[in-house]
Amino acid sequence: MPAHEFRALYERLRRGAARSTEEGRPGALRHVTPERVMAAVAEVRLGRTVSLAAPIETVPGPDDPEPAVHRMTGPAPDDLGANGLHFATDRFAMNVHGDADSHLDALCHVVLDGELYGGVPASSVTPEGARALSVALAADGSVGRGVLLDIPRLRGVPWLEPGDQVTSDDLTAAEAAQGVSVGPGDLLFVRVGHRLRRTELGPWNAATARTGLHPTALGFLAERKVAVLGGDGNNDTAPSTVQGISFPVHVLAIHAMGIHLMDYLQFEELVPVCAQTGRWSFLCAVAPLRLPGATGSPVNPIAVL
Repeated sequence: MPAHEFRALYERLRRGAARSTEEGRPGALRHVTPERVMAAVAEVRLGRTVSLAAPIETVPGPDDPEPAVHRMTGPAPDDLGANGLHFATDRFAMNVHGDADSHLDALCHVVLDGELYGGVPASSVTPEGARALSVALAADGSVGRGVLLDIPRLRGVPWLEPGDQVTSDDLTAAEAAQGVSVGPGDLLFVRVGHRLRRTELGPWNAATARTGLHPTALGFLAERKVAVLGGDGNNDTAPSTVQGISFPVHVLAIHAMGIHLMDYLQFEELVPVCAQTGRWSFLCAVAPLRLPGATGSPVNPIAVL
């Protein structure tokens, strides 16, 4: 996609987001109204819960050169067999925006032309943290109707190969094939099979080769007033198909439309349940950590069917 075409798409989506008449929470979370949350509760039929997060990686790999660090800080070795009360304690640290662990991107994550979403100056992101649009905006979580669109299932393959892209036509066709429709306030999850491919073939350098959405597919999200977008990859294809923009989907979703993104989720436990029941929508709860000033958070979305 030439740079001028991408800019035109960006401006169109940005203006459309700005024209929204719904009030409430910042960004696309405003589409998750109390009425839509109440309606989403009716999606629960089985009382079954399924995690959409992958286990956090602590071993270096091609897609995770700086894995999370998990250290036990207690009890002391001498306390393990001693009488009396002792506690097991640990410490955890991670690179939130890596290419392996499930995480949520805050609206301050993307800087374009010196600005954040909504024209907020990029200078609001300081060495001490973001003073605006941090993950704190999602402190109350995102609870609503989740919809999973399984693109490899649509195409009859186990996964999409790195470099492939999901189009608006793919999303529309997946709706029809799965008997589901994406609507206002929905939490949209798009499966490309990244996790299954990683499990079957081993990790690779996803920074240089991965599957994602075509930038024009964001028009589908705008039309349907999607509140949150989550994928089992990065949501962006690599190499990028847009001249001069490495992460066009991140730019469009976060910077233009105010949509919180979730990257590197996993749907391999959810897919068989949806396929068995013939239902691809569910109640979903997304609860990022309350990290003041943070640009994102580890996340463990829960689907309730």
